[in-house]
Amino acid sequence: MAIDMDVMLAKIKDRQWALGDIDWNAPGAERITDEQRPKLKAFMADLCWIENIGARGFAALAKKAPNPTIAEIYRYFHAEEQRHANAELALMKRWGMLDDGEMPEPNVNIRLSMDWLDKYADSMSLSILGTVIPMLEVALDGALLKFLLEEVDDPVCHQVFEKINNDESRHLAVDFEVLNMIGQADLRRLLIEFVGSVATPGLIIGAIMYVPLLNRIRNEIVGMGLEPERLYNAVKRFRTLGERGEYTHRVPTYQILKLHARMVIKPDNPYHWVANPMVWVSDRIPRTLLSPIPSWFKELTHEPAA
Repeated sequence: MAIDMDVMLAKIKDRQWALGDIDWNAPGAERITDEQRPKLKAFMADLCWIENIGARGFAALAKKAPNPTIAEIYRYFHAEEQRHANAELALMKRWGMLDDGEMPEPNVNIRLSMDWLDKYADSMSLSILGTVIPMLEVALDGALLKFLLEEVDDPVCHQVFEKINNDESRHLAVDFEVLNMIGQADLRRLLIEFVGSVATPGLIIGAIMYVPLLNRIRNEIVGMGLEPERLYNAVKRFRTLGERGEYTHRVPTYQILKLHARMVIKPDNPYHWVANPMVWVSDRIPRTLLSPIPSWFKELTHEPAA
């Protein structure tokens, strides 16, 4: 059944929350052990910046939305992703992982992805962005958030991520509804648009950024103790949700990412012979060659008033 976007927009407006709704001084922070803290800090830093990749993607999608209602929904999603990042910073502050004024550094693959978004996202087509963003939300948010809730015994963390998960469920519902809408376009037009996009430097560079980003996250969550099957199940969900749409299968980018997902979830697939060396190479890029962190990172704050 198609989603009534006006009803969805009303629900999104009604379900807004703020960091000030959380009691950040409530008991439970002491349950974070010294053994957990170093890896958890790196994990939370990555999660915070991944939220901002999603935020930047929704900002670009708002400019390409098929109608004003969906454009407004995307603007709310942009703000929600930023709020998620701020809440994750507030948790890091609560757990003693950040000094006053300290901002966690994104890893090199996230830095490269942020740079790509700033340069190319606004010029990408709705069918490209409208497929990549839900894939990232399903694969990364889906696996990472579930893992965090199982590993961290802090009731405030669980309260925060209950709110974040509720937001993300609405994001995914809209993401896949829009993908289905995209698939209703003339097939010839979809193919011409896809071929035209594939030939652009933006998409080629984006693919080079995306492959090591996904594999780095996979390797890091395995290093944190998460069974790789969790990430694989999250990636499979992209296919499952897409297959519910009557027309989603007609979107070429969806088929490409679905194929890529099948390669990622097989640890013995030769794909990893390419993807893991790309992570190794990216770690050796001199930091002086990286673009500065975008100015919008200044919008991040752990202050509960936001």
